[in-house]
Amino acid sequence: MAENRLVSVDFEVFGNVQGVCFRMYTEDHGRSLGLSGWVKNTRQGTVIGQVQGPWDKVSDMKHWLKSVGSPSSRIDRAVFSNERDISKVEIHGFSTRY
Repeated sequence: MAENRLVSVDFEVFGNVQGVCFRMYTEDHGRSLGLSGWVKNTRQGTVIGQVQGPWDKVSDMKHWLKSVGSPSSRIDRAVFSNERDISKVEIHGFSTRY
């Protein structure tokens, strides 16, 4: 069943995504969807992270990362990579990394 499969995906979001509470909103949205993962600012001014969970919820999170974000953010683009099926969630909880 494709809708029950677990996936993991890495992301990088470009635009005005630092200093606008993007990490906090990402963490909150991921938790609200029941996902696991992490989020982190980069020195290049982007936000990177990883999301894991049911395929449909990860798909919702991908849409949020590329189209919604925090209220004050401006997302130019989001890049997703290393999407893969996983047998179980490898990260527990959703956190901000420094």
